[in-house]
Amino acid sequence: MSRRQKILRPNESDPANAKRCALAIMTKAPIPGQVKTRLTPPLSPEEAATLNVCFLRDLSASIEQAGKGSRGIACYTPVGAEEAYGDILPASFQLIAQRSSDFGQRLAGAVEDLLATGFGAVCLINSDSPTAPSTVFAEAGRILLSPNEQVVLGPSVDGGYYLIGMRKLYPRLFEDIDWSSDRVLAQTRARAAEIGLEVHLLPTCYDVDDRSSLRQLCDDLLGLNDSKAGKVAPATRDFLRRIVTQEGRARIWPLAAELPA
Repeated sequence: MSRRQKILRPNESDPANAKRCALAIMTKAPIPGQVKTRLTPPLSPEEAATLNVCFLRDLSASIEQAGKGSRGIACYTPVGAEEAYGDILPASFQLIAQRSSDFGQRLAGAVEDLLATGFGAVCLINSDSPTAPSTVFAEAGRILLSPNEQVVLGPSVDGGYYLIGMRKLYPRLFEDIDWSSDRVLAQTRARAAEIGLEVHLLPTCYDVDDRSSLRQLCDDLLGLNDSKAGKVAPATRDFLRRIVTQEGRARIWPLAAELPA
């Protein structure tokens, strides 16, 4: 029987959250054909959905290790998909629905709604960076719960960010941003400068959303021995290793000589 995580509602504030940072994964229900579509091919729609589940398991495990001053959240869509997360996320996680709007407004709405439930700070985390370690989430929470007012950003190698955190909503950080471009991080830092908000940068991570980044993920998780890589994204690593073991590496992890010219 599936677990059922608690569902949060913005009109129900919990005073116990005042000294906690919400570490919220922005997630779409893992339905084949609707998630990780840029990875199909080389993956099938079913494999892409399973990979998405693995990402969520690995990210939520890292978030759980971030410390007592934080709480793991899944900020999900669509409404009605709550049961999908029962066997994916830890029982300690809580759920809150995303608003239906464009991407920037969706992010701003998630921050506003989580602050309305009583959290002292909020980090929004993408679901594409399964190798992000618990240390970056712990650092984000520590910085945001300190007295200094600032925004925390986790840069991605593609010019975006895998995490954005703040203690109160700054709508300007989500305005006039060229989403899904290599300008997202720079534009967000520029918006922070406009409103006089200090930026704290976390270590850089990478998103896995195309063939190239999938190959990088395989390099990182399958190219090392168990003693070095065994604790990094274990659910993702096991899934990728099964494909390579059963079919060979060419489909998802080609050698350099096998790449198109």
